[in-house]
Amino acid sequence: MTAHLTGTREDWLKARLDLLAAEKALTRQSDAVALQRQALPWVRVDKDYRFTTEAGQVGLADLFAGRSQLLIYHFMFGPDFSAGCPSCSLIADGFNGIHVHLANHDVTLTAVSLASLDKLIAFKRRMGWSFPWASSATGDFNFDFSASFTEDQQRQGEITYNFQKEPERDWREGEPGAEGAEALLARISGTDTGAYMRERPGVSAFICEGGTIYHTYSSYARGMDAIWSMYPWLDRAPKGRNEAGGIWWRHRDAYAASSAATAQSCCA
Repeated sequence: MTAHLTGTREDWLKARLDLLAAEKALTRQSDAVALQRQALPWVRVDKDYRFTTEAGQVGLADLFAGRSQLLIYHFMFGPDFSAGCPSCSLIADGFNGIHVHLANHDVTLTAVSLASLDKLIAFKRRMGWSFPWASSATGDFNFDFSASFTEDQQRQGEITYNFQKEPERDWREGEPGAEGAEALLARISGTDTGAYMRERPGVSAFICEGGTIYHTYSSYARGMDAIWSMYPWLDRAPKGRNEAGGIWWRHRDAYAASSAATAQSCCA
């Protein structure tokens, strides 16, 4: 017997129609926000950013791959990491299919990280990914677009992320009495908490018109909820996100060892 509210099919339909009205309002609001996003002023990019790719050393213009629009996912993979951030990896698991569709709609999707290219290629092969991934280890790109921060910035409490200055915090320690979320994710990434938190996730958009590149948009933190492909599904599952226990996800090749032990049928 469940503790959740139950009812007749008629009860369910009445409640569902009320929810439908709310969902339609949310969709219209989302459409309006998308138009506001696209109306942002464009900022000319004059700096000569350089990247290391499997094709060699390239500039920002080369990342467009002949298309007019470029979407960059700022993937948390710092120089000291031995694996990609599991949260970023979960997001990137959804890139393989869509980057092909985007490429055929005049949009290039690529990941960019501060780690060396050899680390990125090795992890990309481990995950079975096909989307492009570039290293920005030799330049300022990550720092200029609030995806990486220096140890001095961290030590002095001078990190501005998601368009606001963060409060000072000692990132060297986990939560008292337990492994904090950052410490857990750092351990899975093969680094310490301080180094982990010097890298941050984000999305930045660019356009090339008349030979000039413009920065059009960036988003960070919860502003990226929509690209976590699991969340739209979980939001429609009976228990929702069900994250009271904290960080539950891992690299997708790390589930196999524990899945058999935890799998069970409630209707057996």
